[in-house]
Amino acid sequence: MTRTLRAATRGSALARAQTGHVVAALEEASGVSIETIFITSEGDRSKESLSSLGGTGVFASALREALLAGECDFIVHSLKDLPTAKHEGLVLGAIPVREDARDALCSRDGLTLDQLPEGARVGTGSPRRVAQLLSLRPDLEVVDIRGNVDTRLARVADGDLDAVVLASAGLSRLGRLEAASELFALELWPTAPGQGALAIETREGDSIPELLTIEHPPTRTAVLAERAVLAALEAGCAAPVGATATVHDDELTLSATVYGPAGDVELGCERSARLLGDDQYVAALLGEAVATQLLDDGAAEFAPVGGER
Repeated sequence: MTRTLRAATRGSALARAQTGHVVAALEEASGVSIETIFITSEGDRSKESLSSLGGTGVFASALREALLAGECDFIVHSLKDLPTAKHEGLVLGAIPVREDARDALCSRDGLTLDQLPEGARVGTGSPRRVAQLLSLRPDLEVVDIRGNVDTRLARVADGDLDAVVLASAGLSRLGRLEAASELFALELWPTAPGQGALAIETREGDSIPELLTIEHPPTRTAVLAERAVLAALEAGCAAPVGATATVHDDELTLSATVYGPAGDVELGCERSARLLGDDQYVAALLGEAVATQLLDDGAAEFAPVGGER
Protein backbone atom coordinates (compact mmCIF):
# COMPACT_ATOMS: atom_id res chain seq x y z
CA MET A 1 0.00 0.00 0.00
CA THR A 2 1.37 3.42 -0.99
CA ARG A 3 2.16 5.68 1.94
CA THR A 4 0.45 9.08 1.91
CA LEU A 5 2.01 12.21 3.41
CA ARG A 6 0.51 15.68 3.82
CA ALA A 7 2.49 18.76 2.80
CA ALA A 8 1.49 22.29 3.81
CA THR A 9 2.48 25.53 2.15
CA ARG A 10 1.23 29.06 1.57
CA GLY A 11 -1.28 29.69 -1.18
CA SER A 12 0.78 32.13 -3.25
CA ALA A 13 1.74 31.14 -6.77
CA LEU A 14 5.43 30.96 -5.82
CA ALA A 15 4.78 28.86 -2.71
CA ARG A 16 2.61 26.49 -4.75
CA ALA A 17 5.31 26.19 -7.41
CA GLN A 18 8.02 25.52 -4.83
CA THR A 19 5.94 22.90 -3.05
CA GLY A 20 4.95 21.32 -6.35
CA HIS A 21 8.65 20.99 -7.18
CA VAL A 22 9.33 19.23 -3.86
CA VAL A 23 6.25 17.02 -4.11
CA ALA A 24 7.11 15.89 -7.64
CA ALA A 25 10.71 15.11 -6.66
CA LEU A 26 9.62 13.16 -3.58
CA GLU A 27 6.95 11.16 -5.40
CA GLU A 28 9.36 10.27 -8.19
CA ALA A 29 12.29 9.38 -5.92
CA SER A 30 10.45 7.51 -3.17
CA GLY A 31 7.08 6.42 -4.58
CA VAL A 32 5.19 8.10 -1.74
CA SER A 33 1.83 9.81 -2.38
CA ILE A 34 1.55 13.41 -1.18
CA GLU A 35 -1.52 15.53 -0.46
CA THR A 36 -0.97 19.31 -0.39
CA ILE A 37 -2.88 21.71 1.86
CA PHE A 38 -2.69 25.49 1.75
CA ILE A 39 -2.33 27.85 4.72
CA THR A 40 -2.75 31.65 4.83
CA SER A 41 -0.11 33.46 6.92
CA GLU A 42 -0.09 36.89 8.55
CA GLY A 43 2.38 37.99 5.90
CA ASP A 44 -0.15 37.09 3.20
CA ARG A 45 -3.03 38.94 4.90
CA SER A 46 -1.24 42.14 5.89
CA LYS A 47 -0.50 45.02 3.53
CA GLU A 48 2.17 46.46 5.84
CA SER A 49 5.84 46.40 4.82
CA LEU A 50 7.76 43.25 5.69
CA SER A 51 10.19 45.17 7.88
CA SER A 52 7.31 46.55 9.98
CA LEU A 53 5.93 43.03 10.39
CA GLY A 54 9.26 41.77 11.69
CA GLY A 55 10.71 40.44 8.44
CA THR A 56 9.87 37.56 6.17
CA GLY A 57 9.61 35.17 9.14
CA VAL A 58 5.93 36.13 9.35
CA PHE A 59 5.34 33.78 6.43
CA ALA A 60 6.50 30.77 8.48
CA SER A 61 4.41 31.14 11.65
CA ALA A 62 1.05 29.84 10.41
CA LEU A 63 2.70 26.91 8.64
CA ARG A 64 4.58 25.91 11.77
CA GLU A 65 1.42 26.08 13.85
CA ALA A 66 -0.30 23.74 11.40
CA LEU A 67 2.63 21.32 11.51
CA LEU A 68 2.76 21.25 15.31
CA ALA A 69 -1.02 20.77 15.43
CA GLY A 70 -0.70 17.63 13.30
CA GLU A 71 -2.54 19.09 10.31
CA CYS A 72 0.31 18.05 8.01
CA ASP A 73 3.49 15.94 8.00
CA PHE A 74 5.89 18.52 6.62
CA ILE A 75 5.99 22.10 5.39
CA VAL A 76 7.92 23.69 2.55
CA HIS A 77 9.65 27.05 3.00
CA SER A 78 11.81 29.31 0.94
CA LEU A 79 14.84 28.98 3.20
CA LYS A 80 15.74 32.67 3.05
CA ASP A 81 12.37 33.45 4.70
CA LEU A 82 12.92 31.06 7.61
CA PRO A 83 14.05 32.58 10.95
CA THR A 84 17.47 31.34 12.04
CA ALA A 85 16.39 30.52 15.60
CA LYS A 86 15.40 26.88 16.06
CA HIS A 87 11.67 26.42 16.55
CA GLU A 88 10.86 24.17 19.51
CA GLY A 89 9.69 20.76 18.33
CA LEU A 90 10.67 21.22 14.68
CA VAL A 91 13.69 20.24 12.57
CA LEU A 92 14.88 20.74 9.00
CA GLY A 93 14.00 17.32 7.61
CA ALA A 94 15.52 17.94 4.18
CA ILE A 95 17.21 20.63 2.11
CA PRO A 96 17.15 19.82 -1.63
CA VAL A 97 19.78 20.96 -4.11
CA ARG A 98 19.93 24.72 -4.32
CA GLU A 99 18.87 26.67 -7.40
CA ASP A 100 20.38 29.96 -8.58
CA ALA A 101 21.07 32.16 -5.54
CA ARG A 102 21.44 35.40 -7.53
CA ASP A 103 19.16 38.42 -7.56
CA ALA A 104 17.63 39.55 -10.83
CA LEU A 105 16.86 43.03 -12.10
CA CYS A 106 13.59 43.08 -14.05
CA SER A 107 13.40 46.40 -15.87
CA ARG A 108 11.50 48.12 -18.64
CA ASP A 109 13.02 47.78 -22.10
CA GLY A 110 15.53 45.21 -20.83
CA LEU A 111 17.78 47.85 -19.26
CA THR A 112 20.64 46.85 -16.95
CA LEU A 113 21.27 48.63 -13.65
CA ASP A 114 23.95 50.79 -15.28
CA GLN A 115 21.58 51.71 -18.11
CA LEU A 116 18.67 52.86 -15.96
CA PRO A 117 18.16 56.64 -16.28
CA GLU A 118 19.09 58.97 -13.44
CA GLY A 119 16.40 59.01 -10.76
CA ALA A 120 14.80 55.79 -12.00
CA ARG A 121 12.22 54.22 -9.67
CA VAL A 122 13.25 50.73 -8.57
CA GLY A 123 11.03 48.59 -6.34
CA THR A 124 12.05 46.18 -3.58
CA GLY A 125 10.84 45.22 -0.11
CA SER A 126 14.29 44.14 1.10
CA PRO A 127 16.53 46.43 3.20
CA ARG A 128 19.57 44.56 1.84
CA ARG A 129 18.55 45.22 -1.75
CA VAL A 130 17.82 48.86 -0.92
CA ALA A 131 21.35 49.27 0.43
CA GLN A 132 22.91 47.47 -2.52
CA LEU A 133 20.99 49.54 -5.06
CA LEU A 134 21.93 52.82 -3.38
CA SER A 135 25.54 51.71 -3.00
CA LEU A 136 25.86 51.27 -6.77
CA ARG A 137 23.36 53.93 -7.88
CA PRO A 138 22.76 56.56 -5.16
CA ASP A 139 20.66 58.58 -7.62
CA LEU A 140 17.90 55.96 -7.77
CA GLU A 141 14.51 56.38 -6.11
CA VAL A 142 14.04 53.08 -4.31
CA VAL A 143 10.36 52.29 -3.69
CA ASP A 144 9.18 49.93 -0.91
CA ILE A 145 6.85 47.35 -2.47
CA ARG A 146 4.82 44.32 -1.45
CA GLY A 147 2.93 41.71 -3.43
CA ASN A 148 3.62 38.55 -5.38
CA VAL A 149 5.95 38.25 -8.35
CA ASP A 150 3.26 38.96 -10.94
CA THR A 151 2.09 42.05 -9.03
CA ARG A 152 5.61 43.43 -8.87
CA LEU A 153 6.35 42.75 -12.52
CA ALA A 154 3.04 44.38 -13.46
CA ARG A 155 4.14 47.63 -11.83
CA VAL A 156 7.07 47.72 -14.26
CA ALA A 157 4.89 46.83 -17.24
CA ASP A 158 2.38 49.54 -16.26
CA GLY A 159 5.10 52.19 -16.04
CA ASP A 160 4.74 52.83 -12.30
CA LEU A 161 8.27 51.53 -11.74
CA ASP A 162 11.31 51.39 -13.98
CA ALA A 163 12.50 48.11 -12.46
CA VAL A 164 12.15 45.67 -9.58
CA VAL A 165 14.70 43.36 -7.96
CA LEU A 166 13.58 39.76 -7.41
CA ALA A 167 15.17 36.40 -6.61
CA SER A 168 16.25 34.59 -9.75
CA ALA A 169 15.18 31.23 -8.29
CA GLY A 170 11.64 32.46 -7.71
CA LEU A 171 11.36 33.72 -11.27
CA SER A 172 12.66 30.39 -12.55
CA ARG A 173 10.22 28.33 -10.49
CA LEU A 174 7.34 30.40 -11.87
CA GLY A 175 8.57 30.15 -15.44
CA ARG A 176 9.18 33.91 -15.55
CA LEU A 177 12.96 34.06 -15.83
CA GLU A 178 12.64 35.78 -19.21
CA ALA A 179 11.56 38.89 -17.27
CA ALA A 180 15.12 39.31 -15.94
CA SER A 181 17.19 41.93 -17.72
CA GLU A 182 20.28 41.37 -15.54
CA LEU A 183 21.50 38.75 -13.06
CA PHE A 184 23.81 40.20 -10.40
CA ALA A 185 27.05 38.31 -9.73
CA LEU A 186 27.20 37.01 -6.16
CA GLU A 187 30.75 38.33 -5.76
CA LEU A 188 29.48 41.88 -6.19
CA TRP A 189 25.91 41.46 -4.98
CA PRO A 190 25.66 38.80 -2.24
CA THR A 191 22.12 37.68 -1.55
CA ALA A 192 20.12 36.66 1.52
CA PRO A 193 21.40 33.69 3.52
CA GLY A 194 19.74 30.58 2.09
CA GLN A 195 18.44 32.30 -1.06
CA GLY A 196 17.70 29.85 -3.86
CA ALA A 197 17.26 26.92 -1.46
CA LEU A 198 14.09 25.28 -0.18
CA ALA A 199 13.64 23.81 3.30
CA ILE A 200 11.37 20.98 4.35
CA GLU A 201 10.49 21.28 8.03
CA THR A 202 9.15 18.34 10.06
CA ARG A 203 8.23 17.56 13.64
CA GLU A 204 11.15 16.53 15.80
CA GLY A 205 11.07 12.77 16.33
CA ASP A 206 8.95 11.98 13.29
CA SER A 207 10.36 9.39 10.90
CA ILE A 208 10.01 10.36 7.25
CA PRO A 209 12.85 8.46 5.54
CA GLU A 210 11.50 9.41 2.12
CA LEU A 211 12.87 12.93 2.64
CA LEU A 212 16.41 11.58 2.43
CA THR A 213 15.85 10.91 -1.28
CA ILE A 214 15.89 14.66 -2.02
CA GLU A 215 18.45 15.76 0.58
CA HIS A 216 21.55 17.50 -0.86
CA PRO A 217 24.33 17.58 1.78
CA PRO A 218 26.52 20.25 0.10
CA THR A 219 23.55 22.61 -0.08
CA ARG A 220 22.73 21.99 3.59
CA THR A 221 26.32 22.71 4.60
CA ALA A 222 26.47 25.93 2.59
CA VAL A 223 23.16 27.37 3.73
CA LEU A 224 23.78 26.44 7.36
CA ALA A 225 27.01 28.46 7.24
CA GLU A 226 25.15 31.43 5.75
CA ARG A 227 22.40 31.18 8.36
CA ALA A 228 24.98 30.80 11.13
CA VAL A 229 26.57 34.15 10.27
CA LEU A 230 23.14 35.80 10.28
CA ALA A 231 22.28 34.23 13.64
CA ALA A 232 25.60 35.22 15.20
CA LEU A 233 25.11 38.78 13.96
CA GLU A 234 21.77 38.70 15.81
CA ALA A 235 20.17 40.00 12.63
CA GLY A 236 16.76 39.05 11.29
CA CYS A 237 16.12 37.59 7.84
CA ALA A 238 15.22 41.11 6.60
CA ALA A 239 18.51 42.67 7.79
CA PRO A 240 20.89 44.35 5.30
CA VAL A 241 23.20 41.32 5.25
CA GLY A 242 24.33 39.28 2.25
CA ALA A 243 26.09 35.93 2.54
CA THR A 244 27.38 33.35 0.09
CA ALA A 245 28.85 29.95 0.95
CA THR A 246 30.23 27.32 -1.42
CA VAL A 247 31.48 23.77 -1.02
CA HIS A 248 34.31 22.61 -3.28
CA ASP A 249 35.87 19.22 -2.64
CA ASP A 250 36.41 19.24 1.14
CA GLU A 251 36.50 23.00 1.63
CA LEU A 252 33.72 25.34 2.75
CA THR A 253 34.11 29.03 1.88
CA LEU A 254 31.86 31.70 3.37
CA SER A 255 31.75 35.39 2.57
CA ALA A 256 29.37 37.88 4.18
CA THR A 257 28.73 41.59 3.80
CA VAL A 258 26.91 43.97 6.14
CA TYR A 259 25.47 47.16 4.62
CA GLY A 260 24.51 50.49 6.08
CA PRO A 261 20.79 51.10 5.42
CA ALA A 262 21.53 53.94 2.98
CA GLY A 263 24.16 51.95 1.10
CA ASP A 264 26.88 54.46 1.95
CA VAL A 265 28.99 51.98 3.91
CA GLU A 266 29.62 48.25 3.77
CA LEU A 267 31.88 45.76 5.49
CA GLY A 268 32.81 42.29 4.27
CA CYS A 269 34.63 39.19 5.49
CA GLU A 270 35.57 35.88 3.85
CA ARG A 271 36.94 32.73 5.43
CA SER A 272 37.33 29.06 4.56
CA ALA A 273 37.45 25.82 6.54
CA ARG A 274 38.18 22.18 5.80
CA LEU A 275 35.29 19.72 6.02
CA LEU A 276 36.60 16.72 7.92
CA GLY A 277 33.46 14.85 8.97
CA ASP A 278 30.94 16.87 10.94
CA ASP A 279 30.05 19.34 8.19
CA GLN A 280 27.19 21.00 10.08
CA TYR A 281 29.43 21.70 13.07
CA VAL A 282 32.10 23.22 10.81
CA ALA A 283 29.45 25.33 9.05
CA ALA A 284 28.22 26.69 12.38
CA LEU A 285 31.73 27.53 13.59
CA LEU A 286 32.65 29.21 10.32
CA GLY A 287 29.50 31.34 10.38
CA GLU A 288 30.22 32.41 13.94
CA ALA A 289 33.83 33.26 13.07
CA VAL A 290 32.82 35.44 10.13
CA ALA A 291 30.17 37.22 12.21
CA THR A 292 32.62 37.82 15.05
CA GLN A 293 35.11 39.37 12.64
CA LEU A 294 32.43 41.63 11.15
CA LEU A 295 31.36 42.81 14.60
CA ASP A 296 34.97 43.31 15.71
CA ASP A 297 35.50 45.43 12.60
CA GLY A 298 32.58 47.68 13.55
CA ALA A 299 29.53 46.39 11.66
CA ALA A 300 27.22 47.26 14.57
CA GLU A 301 28.24 50.91 14.32
CA PHE A 302 26.32 51.42 11.07
CA ALA A 303 23.88 48.50 10.70
CA PRO A 304 21.14 46.92 12.87
CA VAL A 305 23.24 43.93 13.94
CA GLY A 306 25.08 42.78 17.04
CA GLY A 307 22.56 43.17 19.84
CA GLU A 308 24.19 43.32 23.25
CA ARG A 309 27.72 41.99 23.05
